[in-house]
Amino acid sequence: MAIVDVTVIPVGTETPSVSKYVAEVQEILESFTDRISYRLTPMSTLIEGDLPDLLEVIQAIHESPFQHGIERVATNIRIDDRRDKKVRMEDKLASVKKHRN
Repeated sequence: MAIVDVTVIPVGTETPSVSKYVAEVQEILESFTDRISYRLTPMSTLIEGDLPDLLEVIQAIHESPFQHGIERVATNIRIDDRRDKKVRMEDKLASVKKHRN
């Protein structure tokens, strides 16, 4: 199981707001929930699942702004792929919290 932190940045939008593109990304992610889980944050989206599925999802969300007339998209990807044990997003948070007490 891997966790991906991804930000899709459409370049050359009509306004500084990109929330409509973020909403489209969220709809695409929803169509993959049989294979992945995701969480929107104020600055990016976290996605967890098997790496091949995550790479397929990343390609789909990267392509999304192009489908709406944007001619340039920058996508930032950070992958945490741990192979010694299954770790979910909640597990990582719990591990940090146990050190705070």
